Amino acid sequence: MTVHIGAKPGEIAETVLMPGDPYRAKWAAETFLEDAQLVNNVRGMLGFTGTWRGNRVSIQGSGMGMPSLSIYANELISEYGAQTLIRIGSCGGMQKHVGIRDVIIAMTATTITSPSSGIFREVNYAPCADWSLLKAAVAAAEAKGTTTHVGGIYSSDVFYAERPDLDEQMVRHGILGVEMEAAELYTLAARHGRRALAVLTVSDHLQTGEALPSEDRERTFGDMVEIALQAAFPDA
Repeated sequence: MTVHIGAKPGEIAETVLMPGDPYRAKWAAETFLEDAQLVNNVRGMLGFTGTWRGNRVSIQGSGMGMPSLSIYANELISEYGAQTLIRIGSCGGMQKHVGIRDVIIAMTATTITSPSSGIFREVNYAPCADWSLLKAAVAAAEAKGTTTHVGGIYSSDVFYAERPDLDEQMVRHGILGVEMEAAELYTLAARHGRRALAVLTVSDHLQTGEALPSEDRERTFGDMVEIALQAAFPDA
């Protein structure tokens, strides 16, 4: 057990999917895993472990924002031996060619600041995904016929942003979408020699104002979870 995760030793798998919403973790575990068991409910941040096609998988909520994700990712890596961590979540589209319901597979994650920023001092570290996971996720998405975009995203440290000038620069430099966690996940994975990836569903769009209807979310988020699982276990 750790301060924030109540799982016993051996109850967390080496492969962990990390949605921000703990109830999305519950839904994903019940929908995609066999014999899913609740292994964490500290502070309501639900975590489950089960199997997918014979492979052990944990799905642990991370909360919103990089500070919250940093807590859970650090404990999963340092105390439970997690080797592969894949963020599954929603994001806002930033490019006109990126549509609602599309999936973004994040090659890189730009950010202004993160919990890890202080250790780099004057260096602008460039967090990026694990290549083997990225390649496998793209192959899985193509096999499913999912409309997918691969490239850079922006991990914001605020939800209610008041910097339209910053959004303009992100769009200008080809950033596909905005979310709030991936940059710190990629940085922590690099620091500890682990694999990380973010697979994101576009649920709303900053330029068009479109938003994914609630009745469509489950089906679309399901594609994202399947892509993430296939990326983790490409031979399954």
